[in-house]
Amino acid sequence: MAAIPPEVPDGIRIATRIPAEPTDVDFQLASRLGVEYVYIWLNEDQLDVDTLTSIRTRAESHGLTLFNAASEGICKNPKIHLALPGRDEAIEAFATFIRNLAAAGVHTTTFTWEPARVRSSESVVTRGGAIARAVNMDVLQQEPSSHEGDYSEDDIWRNFEYFMERIIPVAEEVGVRLALHPNDPPVPSIGGIPCLIHNMACHQRAFEICDSDYLGMEFCTGCWLEGGQNFGEIFEGIRHFVERGKVFIVHFRNVSSPLPHFAECFIDDGYMDMHKLMKAFQAAGYRGTIVPDHVPQMDYNVHEDDVVATAHAIGYMKALLEQAQSQ
Repeated sequence: MAAIPPEVPDGIRIATRIPAEPTDVDFQLASRLGVEYVYIWLNEDQLDVDTLTSIRTRAESHGLTLFNAASEGICKNPKIHLALPGRDEAIEAFATFIRNLAAAGVHTTTFTWEPARVRSSESVVTRGGAIARAVNMDVLQQEPSSHEGDYSEDDIWRNFEYFMERIIPVAEEVGVRLALHPNDPPVPSIGGIPCLIHNMACHQRAFEICDSDYLGMEFCTGCWLEGGQNFGEIFEGIRHFVERGKVFIVHFRNVSSPLPHFAECFIDDGYMDMHKLMKAFQAAGYRGTIVPDHVPQMDYNVHEDDVVATAHAIGYMKALLEQAQSQ
């Protein structure tokens, strides 16, 4: 029997990332920016119940809810993606992690199906001299395979099904939701390895393979915009997946243009009118967090994330959300 579904916000809630080892200043900054929810990417020595509980309770002491937590080594593991030796042990580590999340009172995590070192990007100068990530398919297509062996699209989907058969029963038992992020950039293959989620139909296929309330998606507007019409009509995607309760987290990001070349940019400086996207999530009835995701670097860093650029994004998003709600 599945656990009682975790509580989710009664509407859209803007969230921001906190560092893996947050200080009181980090929590204070999030609170001062006017957000109520935070998320975290954890170090490998932070996956136990006591550490997770400590981070959650510290966040709560600042009026913040730790909505989701993830670990790159757990949630982005090529042994799982490519059925490499040690796959079953990696899946059991994932299961242990979500059990620990539940015990610590955190009920959402994220994962991607991107084998290590198959993402190729470069840095470019964007507005006002800020530095942003960019992808050029002319370069990406020359990238060698990061792993030996030949992999077909069917191989990748079989590996996904194998993983789902073993992890979803645990997620349902303890009440932790898994949000699947698309491949970034969203192309059919990189370095000879097929990508699992590179368009709307791939998301649909994943949910057909595993029809569970505990499998959903990170709706990354950046990936959808990178893919353009090859990914799917973004407003249709928002309506479709939100109405079906499949959007657990939203990454709110703008880019300069669709592939074959794009640069990430400030959310008010890309090819999409982000006000229209915010209105679409509001109109569809989305309930969950929406986060800035990647932001250009403005060289006023306090730690690994650019605090000034994050503050700009959150302020802009708050204004868009207030407009969408008022309409």
